[in-house]
Amino acid sequence: MMFSINMQHISKRFGNLRANDGVNFSVQQGEIHALVGENGAGKSTLMNILYGIHQPDEGSILLNENLVKLETPARAISFGIGMVHQHFMLIPSLTVTENIILGNELTSMLGFINSSEAERTIEQLSDRYRLPVNPRARVESLSVGQQQRVELLKLLYRNAEILILDEPTPVLTPQEVEELFHTLNNFKSMGKTVILITHKLSEVMAISNSVTVMRRGKVVTRVDTVSTSQIELARLMVGHDVEFRTVKTSPPSSMPVLVVEGVSAQSDRHLPAVRNLSLSIAGGEILGIAAIEGNGQSELIQVITGLRKPTAGKVVIKGQEYLSSRHHPPVSHIPEDRGKQGLVLDFTISENLILGRHQEKNFSGLFRLFNEKVESNAKQLIQVYDIRPPTKHLRVRNLSGGNQQKVIIARELSKNAPVIVANHPTRGLDIWAIEFVHSSLLRERTNGKAILLVSSDLEELLKLSDRIAVMYEGEIVTIVEAKNTTERELGIYMTGAVKRGA
Repeated sequence: MMFSINMQHISKRFGNLRANDGVNFSVQQGEIHALVGENGAGKSTLMNILYGIHQPDEGSILLNENLVKLETPARAISFGIGMVHQHFMLIPSLTVTENIILGNELTSMLGFINSSEAERTIEQLSDRYRLPVNPRARVESLSVGQQQRVELLKLLYRNAEILILDEPTPVLTPQEVEELFHTLNNFKSMGKTVILITHKLSEVMAISNSVTVMRRGKVVTRVDTVSTSQIELARLMVGHDVEFRTVKTSPPSSMPVLVVEGVSAQSDRHLPAVRNLSLSIAGGEILGIAAIEGNGQSELIQVITGLRKPTAGKVVIKGQEYLSSRHHPPVSHIPEDRGKQGLVLDFTISENLILGRHQEKNFSGLFRLFNEKVESNAKQLIQVYDIRPPTKHLRVRNLSGGNQQKVIIARELSKNAPVIVANHPTRGLDIWAIEFVHSSLLRERTNGKAILLVSSDLEELLKLSDRIAVMYEGEIVTIVEAKNTTERELGIYMTGAVKRGA
């Protein structure tokens, strides 16, 4: 059987860490192949080697049985390999055409860029592969789903035959996911090869032809999708049976703990981002926020957590208004970007576990930290939240993504604040870490906390939330009971196409 890709005995080390350990990875031409594994299993390293970002310490790569060396991404592209990263590599201020041709411009004999010819080529690719997008539109004006089409068109413009997609669906609505899967099947029918890195095992079962499972830098198995199940894949990923124990009980009846009343706020570009928005969350309740990125949910969170000054409205927590107060609101905040907003990566685990709390009398006084209490706090939280490795002096940048998230959760939940704001708390985490985060939030719900959960994962919102508010262009278009709605219904509201009761 001929495989379009055959990576043999690939090993890669980063210092003492062996990210890939003798990996054999093969994908048949014209199939959709899923690559799954826990955080730190070696998936991204392996694909970065295939795309020329990293060089293997050992092993070889064959494309259609020909030995190749992929020293750079440009070299990989010349062999027809393209990659769409989890965070899009687009320049917002440029047009679709300018982004697609960047670094591969068509020029006249005098050296001028032939934009009109490039636009015609892009329109032809758009029609052929059913990826509708305006070549003259600026990327900053496009939805997330449209931006993803631009990334795909960028690969097709460079004649990619092997397409690697890293976590392509977390930012998409259900309708956009359906469109993406239709496009991937279209690619397959035209003989292209697709490699899909994803943590969503339901997507693996829905779209892929075969699956490779990695664990601790090695390949555990390669299997046809029809011959496996989500439960079996989960077991192979973690090395033992996985019991999904997250159970949501009925919320206790309680008075509102968090009240947001008539809040308006501007974006960093001084444009309206939140428009006269009101909501309330009771103690022991999780209110989910469903919205396509860029619809004001980030600015709303910043207002509630005291990081952005609103232009109107008020935030009341347990009867006290905080926008006009000098006091910082008593809110535990799990931010969207753990590396940039939640941690100081070059600080130790102990130091990160007191960020924002370092001025508390328990940890400091007379211009110095009480090191023994800082270390004691770290020892306790490392044990309670199962942070691995349990080494309090280790720099946080050396932890896996899942354990970095545990550090944030341990710090924020140990504050015992009455309100918890969780912004995409499981983005990029594996199934084991996701289950830990879900259990932690539901435990705090049981303890009477008011929780605001923002997530692009609608399955997660439906699983955890009691009610779900849908935001569009800075407003709440509807609030629904989680048990009485579906992902498809939420997706329709997220596009602004209809309001509940309309």
